Amino acid sequence: MPTAAGVPRLRRPDRFRGLLAAGMSSARSILWAGRAELRIGRAERAIQRQRGADVDERREAGVFDDLVGQDAVAERLRAATRAAADLLAGGPGEGMTHAWLFTGPPGSGRAEAARAFAAALQCPRGGCGSCEPCHQVLAGTHADVLYVRPSGLSFGVDKTRELVLQSASRPTQGRFRVVLFEDADRATEAASNALLKAVEEPSPRTVWLLCTPTAEDMLVTIRSRCRQVSLVAPPTRAVVDLLVSREGIDPAQAEEAARAAGGHVARARQLATDPEARKRRSEVLGMPARLDGTGACVDAAARLYELAEAEAKATTAELDERERADLKAAFGEGSTGKGVAKAVRGASGALKDLEEQQKRRATRIKRDTYDLALMDLVAFYRDVLTLQLGARVELSASSHEGDLNRVARASTPEASLRRIDAIMLCRERIAANVHPQIAMEAMTAALYQG
Repeated sequence: MPTAAGVPRLRRPDRFRGLLAAGMSSARSILWAGRAELRIGRAERAIQRQRGADVDERREAGVFDDLVGQDAVAERLRAATRAAADLLAGGPGEGMTHAWLFTGPPGSGRAEAARAFAAALQCPRGGCGSCEPCHQVLAGTHADVLYVRPSGLSFGVDKTRELVLQSASRPTQGRFRVVLFEDADRATEAASNALLKAVEEPSPRTVWLLCTPTAEDMLVTIRSRCRQVSLVAPPTRAVVDLLVSREGIDPAQAEEAARAAGGHVARARQLATDPEARKRRSEVLGMPARLDGTGACVDAAARLYELAEAEAKATTAELDERERADLKAAFGEGSTGKGVAKAVRGASGALKDLEEQQKRRATRIKRDTYDLALMDLVAFYRDVLTLQLGARVELSASSHEGDLNRVARASTPEASLRRIDAIMLCRERIAANVHPQIAMEAMTAALYQG
């Protein structure tokens, strides 16, 4: 059929070719079928949208899924997240406040809980765990979340004042300006006083998340202005389930590691995946049974010190080398071209600063490693006391049950308590900057004497 000039010929779909020949009856049938298909398609798209909404609703607390054994804490933080959204919408926002203090024993996940809460505050869907703001916060790259973790044994007043100044800025792309301060108990007295001013008079959209082992580690004037979130040591079963489901670890090995770690999730993961860590812990647990004289006490203290040093070095060596390589690459080492030689020479100062930071971090990691070894000894004598009293609880050092029984039969519950006190005193001395090996020698002598 001829067409008017400039008007394109309509191209009919294949399934409608031959409609004219089929007659009007067939045309109506096909038209009804097409309308039915259209209605079915619309229904399917509506179902898909509803399923998507259901998924979004289930993901509302996705960032809190990794909090092991902290159901009550997760629910409380979800409620606070909803209150924060209400506050941004102009509501009262009851349940949300500007300063939070996360407390809990080592390995309980207090820093992880604070990070998840920071992600939920920035997420438009309350912490879905799948959007860009959630990914950025959890990866530590969000522009409006300041991450602070002291690399050394203390955090000074100058750095705190700088942090307070940064916290006063308005958020640039997020909903809040969040300051996540891990190990806030390492702030010096002067630094704590500087921090108090910021917590007392915060900016309207600034939220402080402070993490410490106990509330008593912070100034009373700071903790009185914070809402406290108390985490507990996760139960053994929850840690086992985590290691099996997410790390693919054998259930029996996961259970042994979880019991040994005493609720410390990161420690349990390390013991379950690192044979060297298991070997070092086994040697520490074997020491009490070998304390049969003064010479043995000195040898045991020296070996305990060596084991802790080795574990600390293994922890920092790879990270230190990677940081040095990244810094050298940033200054152009290995590159060619104009100005490269000058840039590489300028890297010496930056490398020196990095080495100082790494030394402070190494000192801190060593201190933490000594503490882990000492807590393994506490767990040993706790198991001894359990056997002496006939208590029906799990043994965390069950792999050394023979040594446990021998020490339990050769001493009394009172002696076991004195030995635990001696270990705790050693921890206090190391924290007070007594040389670790000297403190450990005094401890092993006390363990021998009972």
